Amino acid sequence: MRSRMERQAMRILLVEDEIELARALKDQLARHDMVIDHVRTVSDAVAILRDRVHDVLLLDRRLPDGDGLDIIRHQRAQGFSTPVMMLSARGDLADRVEGLEQGADDYLGKPFATSELVARLRALARRPARIEEEIVRAGRLEFDFHHLEARIAGRPLVMPRRERLVLAALMRRFDCMVLRPSLMEQVFGLDDSVQSNALDSHVCRLRRKLTDAEAGLVLEGIRGVGYMLREAI
Repeated sequence: MRSRMERQAMRILLVEDEIELARALKDQLARHDMVIDHVRTVSDAVAILRDRVHDVLLLDRRLPDGDGLDIIRHQRAQGFSTPVMMLSARGDLADRVEGLEQGADDYLGKPFATSELVARLRALARRPARIEEEIVRAGRLEFDFHHLEARIAGRPLVMPRRERLVLAALMRRFDCMVLRPSLMEQVFGLDDSVQSNALDSHVCRLRRKLTDAEAGLVLEGIRGVGYMLREAI
């Protein structure tokens, strides 16, 4: 059985131009319930940071169109507060100091152990400013955002990671319609290969589990628009 900490999920923006390394990182971090968006350049990173919210920015320094520090300078100047971890082969003291002085929160030199990377990412995401209200209750459901765990009348509601991410997104906007594009963003990474009906399948299975567990909730959908979770009348 995995520990509670291993079930903690977060969304990470990975900025790395080495395709094989990026693919390996995505596979390894996904095993720890992390949703990874991946881009290769400074310009793409700046563009996506305008539209999406991430828990941690995992950033290489040597990029095709500049230094990863350029992203930090640009974003910090605009009040960007998301934790940043630099990931680079430039591991000497002077480079680490420069990265931290420019606004990085942590610095990990290549090569590195995946276990250390995961631990450091979780430490960054645990900062008080990043933690939302941890426990939310609706109907007979109790949802722990920090560990992505659901309980019905104190009993665990077992479900795979994608369904837990769907439930988390709906609980954050409880009693409000969550538009389909927004829900897709919170459940799937940019590079995930997703079939057109994948989201609907996850929602359907989640709805069935909530009904079978008598959660006292209704999961409604408007075809092609989005979904809403509300208390049963």
